[in-house]
Amino acid sequence: MTLLLLAGTGDARRIAQGLVGIDAVASLAGATRDPEPLALPTGSGGFGGEKGFRQYLAKAGISAVLDATHPYAYRITTRTARVCADIGLPFVQFLRPGWTAEAGDHWIEIAGEEDAAAHIPHGATVFLGTGRQSLRGFANLAGRRVICRQIDPPDAPFPFEGGEFLVGRPPFSVADEVALFTRLAVDFLVVKNAGGTASRTKLTAARQLNIPVLMIARQPAGDWPTVDSVDAALDWARAL
Repeated sequence: MTLLLLAGTGDARRIAQGLVGIDAVASLAGATRDPEPLALPTGSGGFGGEKGFRQYLAKAGISAVLDATHPYAYRITTRTARVCADIGLPFVQFLRPGWTAEAGDHWIEIAGEEDAAAHIPHGATVFLGTGRQSLRGFANLAGRRVICRQIDPPDAPFPFEGGEFLVGRPPFSVADEVALFTRLAVDFLVVKNAGGTASRTKLTAARQLNIPVLMIARQPAGDWPTVDSVDAALDWARAL
């Protein structure tokens, strides 16, 4: 049995460590330059679409797939689940629980990036904690100061007027985020409801500074098996 771990998150890194001793390999999409190494043999750069993915599964002798990609990697997860069902491979998605608001939080749930502009007045400073891949969805925020944090230095200009990149590699403490948001005079924070503890620090900082948060909602879960903890993911893999 060779298990394929689709990685790219901190949780996937912990799952990879727990899979040491099992016949398993990992794959990264290659969205981040120089990522932290995983504890498993790792490929990077994706598979070249669905056809390439099917060819890889057959050539590598993959017998099960554990998807621990980002909760918002809908296209990757949907394709993987469909292909695995089609060829009869066991599949599970690790889907950590989303965040819920706490006392003192000021969250506004929105369906997508393009909906943020309706809640943010012109002239406001907006901090995007959503990464660069969905950045073009915020193009209607022209007239605001938009700051997009990403791990790698930008390789192209900001895609619309009034925006700037901020390079930073997590983790960030609550104190780090409070200091950053204060220095930048952030008026609004925009995030995806990714869940997890490591990246929640920006939400805690926003609460302390009374900064409104626009929370991009998740799409409904698919009709495939899911687990919501690292331990459950490892139990699934070991039971194969």
